[in-house]
Amino acid sequence: MSDLRILILGTGGMAKAHVEAYLAIPGVTVVAGVDTNAERLAAFLGKHGIARGFASVGEALAWGAFDAVSNVTPDPAHHPTTLPLLAAGKHVLCEKPLAANYPDAAEMAAAASAAGVVNMVNLTYRNVPALIAGAKMVAGGAIGEVRHFEASYLQSWLTQPAWGHWDKESQWLWRLSSAHGSLGVLGDVGVHILDFATHAAGLFPTNVSCRLATFAKAPGDRIGEYVLDANDSAAMHLRLENGAIGVVHASRFASGHLNDLVLQLFGTKGGIEVRFERGESRLRASVGEDMLSGTWADVETPEVKTNYVRFVEAIREGRQELPDFARGAALQKVLDLAMASDRAQSADMAI
Repeated sequence: MSDLRILILGTGGMAKAHVEAYLAIPGVTVVAGVDTNAERLAAFLGKHGIARGFASVGEALAWGAFDAVSNVTPDPAHHPTTLPLLAAGKHVLCEKPLAANYPDAAEMAAAASAAGVVNMVNLTYRNVPALIAGAKMVAGGAIGEVRHFEASYLQSWLTQPAWGHWDKESQWLWRLSSAHGSLGVLGDVGVHILDFATHAAGLFPTNVSCRLATFAKAPGDRIGEYVLDANDSAAMHLRLENGAIGVVHASRFASGHLNDLVLQLFGTKGGIEVRFERGESRLRASVGEDMLSGTWADVETPEVKTNYVRFVEAIREGRQELPDFARGAALQKVLDLAMASDRAQSADMAI
């Protein structure tokens, strides 16, 4: 398949990144967009020179002249919009988290497997060179057996307007409201840092304990139609399948951090540190003789292909690529368990 036809499902803010990524790939054409908001759809089509627009997945499938889809709809819409696409044999790259809960995510993974189409979750930090290089080091035995880890995803858009005014713009307010489909910081960026840590470790969690916090941000915890009840900070303790333990935390109140991820993995033969800050990634390691003196050195991190490029290549080559829907469902199960853990620990000790 030389000329690949892509449909963009959902034309909000993140759709811009998808369409621009595809337009940079030779032999790929974005042929249509889908959105229930006619005004937003028209603006998106006009800006990017896309010929066709549809109000629903059903209308797009009735037309059918596309090979693959980027699903950039809000989180709760991933499940109902993706299933008919899979049934029609369309390849799908879906935004994270895969679904709003594990049962829906598991159904999507099973449907994708049965359909035999390429399915990927857009866990964007798989595009970070330092993460991929670090994961290869761990897989190659450079740090021995993983024993402990620390991971964080820190944002501060609730304390400063670097990206926009969270209390005035719908693109931010919906992320603070469970009624508008938000799973809070846990679902928004928690899924990223969980994948970031466990992909590098090459190990998956078998046990999770979590605390979530939602802070007062407006009178009555409400702004217009938005009830501000989604969690703002998350702190998790995880046990991995080999017995290693560690902590993962994420927050929108991390003042001084615009969008920063940090991971430290410690093993029996050394450790690595992965940083992604201000759009740049860095990998350091303390292994071999350096470990004995506590010396850390920078490690070269070759460029990696983006999820969009790997999605297109997988379709053209007729093979599956990672991270797939099965990975997305597994991560969703951890998120569900984290939320259940927080509910189970709701009683506070008197001080």
